[in-house]
Amino acid sequence: MSVPVFEEFEPAADCGCPGCAQQRRDLALGLPVRAGGHPAAHGARRALVLVTAAGVVLGGGGGAAVATTLPPPAVPVTPADLTEGADQAEGAGTRAADPAADTPQGGREPLHGAPGPGGLPAPNANPTTSQISTGTLRKTTRAEIINRAKLWVTAQVPYSMEKYWTDGYRQDCSGYISMAWNLRSNEWTGSLDRFADRIDRTELQPGDILLFHNPANPTRGSHVTIFGGWTDYTHTSYVAYEQTKPRTRKQATPMAYWENSNRYVAYRYKGVVSGGDTGSTGGGAKPTATPYPGLAMFGPGADNAYVTQLGRLLVDRGGKKFYSKGPGPKWGEADRRATQAFQLAQGWKGKEADGLPGPETWKLLVTGGGRSIGGSSGSSGSTSNATAFPGRGSFRPGQSNAYVEKLGKQLVKRGFGKHYLSGPGPRWTEADRRNVEAFQRAQGWRGAAADGYPGPETWRRLFR
Repeated sequence: MSVPVFEEFEPAADCGCPGCAQQRRDLALGLPVRAGGHPAAHGARRALVLVTAAGVVLGGGGGAAVATTLPPPAVPVTPADLTEGADQAEGAGTRAADPAADTPQGGREPLHGAPGPGGLPAPNANPTTSQISTGTLRKTTRAEIINRAKLWVTAQVPYSMEKYWTDGYRQDCSGYISMAWNLRSNEWTGSLDRFADRIDRTELQPGDILLFHNPANPTRGSHVTIFGGWTDYTHTSYVAYEQTKPRTRKQATPMAYWENSNRYVAYRYKGVVSGGDTGSTGGGAKPTATPYPGLAMFGPGADNAYVTQLGRLLVDRGGKKFYSKGPGPKWGEADRRATQAFQLAQGWKGKEADGLPGPETWKLLVTGGGRSIGGSSGSSGSTSNATAFPGRGSFRPGQSNAYVEKLGKQLVKRGFGKHYLSGPGPRWTEADRRNVEAFQRAQGWRGAAADGYPGPETWRRLFR
């Protein structure tokens, strides 16, 4: 009996049978792992060679091939495989030596769960292998990216490279980014860069990512996190949103990560809108309503485009006298004093007028609402006939004052008094809280923004 020659089977280029067509697709899956390709592609090519050779041996040279299934050999897991935060194969002790199972984000299993966000079709299970056209990407703001990231933090989604959450995204680090960026597919660390532009770490803004992909062995250390903002002016640590064992978390993290720090690369999603750098609007025009970037963008040590935008908005609203030069990207005492003056103009006191812009301060500035520094009204309507907001402390259990009664009467006037059985009166009650909550929900607010306790923006909208 002659010894069969083992060689890779090359499917005929012109053969249309399903077998040859499938083999041609498998051979064209992508680059080998060492060149940065998806490990599943390497697995498909290797499996094709083995199956073809086995068919020659077991078929006796001219007979039909006999199918046989052998379990993959076990490979010991070394301590180096157990890097904190890195995507690993599941299990302990041994790991199946199956390239498709060894991908950082698991194999190509079918999707499970409900349709994606907003009722859109569930994202594709397979990662993208072709070039990405920016025009085909779903547009999103930085605030939307962070809000989606918070959904998994709140739900405490368990880490898994094989399972899919109810929104259709795989429950590992790259599936988490795919979800936060609202991609149409479940990507992996070897393909996320196709959807983003590389940036310098000093340019990081909320919603950007820090990515480490190890092409030599994607299971060793590859990981990705969402940048949520600097923790302080030193810029040595940041708030990271990440999907890692045992579940989604948000925590202060050293730049760029606990391990392999120098190998992480900063990227910005190509589809991000209304959240990038803001240049001069020219001619005194109001800039577009940029979403609030977070308190981390302001205060001592802050140096970014949002500080410049804040300064220009404050100058437009009567704050020019506080600036001897600028405004500029580096936070200074002029920014704090101008911000505080604007907050005081709204009638805010104490911590609500500390000179650091919160979401309500930012919203009034970018929309032209509220009162300007010096007393003039913004474009959103005058509040000159309304009592200035007295502070949150006036509206709490046990409080009794004229502001509570004034609030109640205005709620009734605006059609939000159904919870009053009597009154309203000066003593704060659950009926007041429930009516305020109804008014807040009518504004489209949810969660902590609709807790039934009036803040400056609730007060402004009630009395405008």
